[in-house]
Amino acid sequence: MEKFIVNEGKVQLNGHIRIGGAKNAALPIMAASILCAGTSVIHDVPNLSDIMLMKRILEYLGAEIIYQNNTLFIDAKGINKTDIPENLMREMRASIFLMGALMGRFRTASIFYPGGCAIGHRPIDLHIKALERLGAFVDENHGVITLSASHLVGEKIVFDFPSVGATENAILAAVLAEGRTIIHNAAREPEIVDLTNFLIKMGAEIHGAGNDTIYIDGVKRLNPVEYTIMPDRIQAGTFLLAGAITNGNVVIENITVEHLFALIDKLAELGARISLGNDFIRIKAEKICGIDIKTLPFPGFPTDLQAPMMALLCKAEGTSVITETIFENRFRHVDQLARMGAKILVEGRSAVVRGVNTLKGATVEAMDLRAGGALVLAALGAEGTSTIENIKHIDRGYENFEINLQSLGALIIRAKD
Repeated sequence: MEKFIVNEGKVQLNGHIRIGGAKNAALPIMAASILCAGTSVIHDVPNLSDIMLMKRILEYLGAEIIYQNNTLFIDAKGINKTDIPENLMREMRASIFLMGALMGRFRTASIFYPGGCAIGHRPIDLHIKALERLGAFVDENHGVITLSASHLVGEKIVFDFPSVGATENAILAAVLAEGRTIIHNAAREPEIVDLTNFLIKMGAEIHGAGNDTIYIDGVKRLNPVEYTIMPDRIQAGTFLLAGAITNGNVVIENITVEHLFALIDKLAELGARISLGNDFIRIKAEKICGIDIKTLPFPGFPTDLQAPMMALLCKAEGTSVITETIFENRFRHVDQLARMGAKILVEGRSAVVRGVNTLKGATVEAMDLRAGGALVLAALGAEGTSTIENIKHIDRGYENFEINLQSLGALIIRAKD
C-alpha cells in the first residue's frame, strides 16, 4: 500500500501548473471509440488507474490498444465479445458507458452492476430506461443485466434527473439508431459536450449538447478519428484550492475558464484574488472568510469539488454551510478532517464548518477519490506532518498529483508502507 506524506504543511505554493486531459471526458470517449471498426487516436489521455482499467476492459472485448505519452491508439475492428466480467465491472463505475456503446454497435450487451467510489446511491435505472426507450429488451438475473435489440429506433427520452452517465449512454446508443432521438432534461456538463464533439467528428449528427435538450439523428456508420481530450476542470479546481489553502500564488494553465465559473465566483466571494486569461487562471489568497456552498448539476458548483472546498473552508474565518444535493453519502471525509482539528457538524445533507486558526498534521485515510484530494489539501494547509493512507483512490483521478504539487513547492512524497 502506498501513502502520501506531507512534511511541514503551511508552505506557500507558487508557480504554474499545466492541466491535462479530463478523466471524466476520456472514459466515455474511450467507450465511444468502439462504435466503429478501425483505429482512433486520442490525445491528452491522463495516466490514471481508471483509464488503465477501461483499457483492460476494451482489450478483453477484443480491441487492440497502444498507450504512450498520454496518447491512446484504439483499434476496435477486432472486438468479438459483448459481455464484461464482474471483476472488471466492479472496479469502476465508468464501465457502465460500454452498455450504450455495445448496444449502439452490436445491439447486445451483458454487464454486471458497476463499482467505483462509495459516495452514495447511484442507480442505473435511468440508463436502462433510456435504452429501453430506444428498443432494447432488458433481462436482469442474479446481478447480470443482459440487453438486446433487433434494431434501435430513435425516440423521445425524458430524464427525471439530469444524470451525466445516463445522458452519455443514451447518446452512445442513439447515434447509430434509426431516426431521431430527443433527450429532454439532459445533463449539461462539459464532458457531455466533449463526447458529442468526438462523435460528431466520427460522423454523428448531434445538436444541442450543453443544453438540456439534445437532438440526435442516427447515421448508418461512424469512422475512426483523431481527437484531443478537454482539460480536467476538477483537477484545475483542486489546484486552485491548493493555492488558496496555502496562501499561495498559483497559475493554472491549459484550462477552459467558463468550465470553472461556479468555483471562480465562490473563490472571489471568500476573498481570493482571481485573474483570468484566455486559457489560464491565477489565484492569490491571504485572508479568507466563510461562505455557503450548494452542489448542483453544471453549471452549478460541482459535487466533485465539494470535499476539496470543505478542506479550504476549515481554515476560513467564520462559519460556512455546505449542502450536498447530488450524492447522499459524500461527507465521508468529515471524520478524517476532524482528526486534523477541523470543526464540522453534519446534519443530513448539510455540513456546518466552523473555521479554525490552525489544522494539525495527522494520519488520515482517503475514503474515496475527491475525499482523498481534500485530505491532501488539508495537509498542505496544516502545521506539522500528515500521512494520507489508501491513496489508490487518489490515483484514480489525479495524474502525478504529488509531482505537480512538488513543482509548486509542496513538501510531499509518495511512500510505501
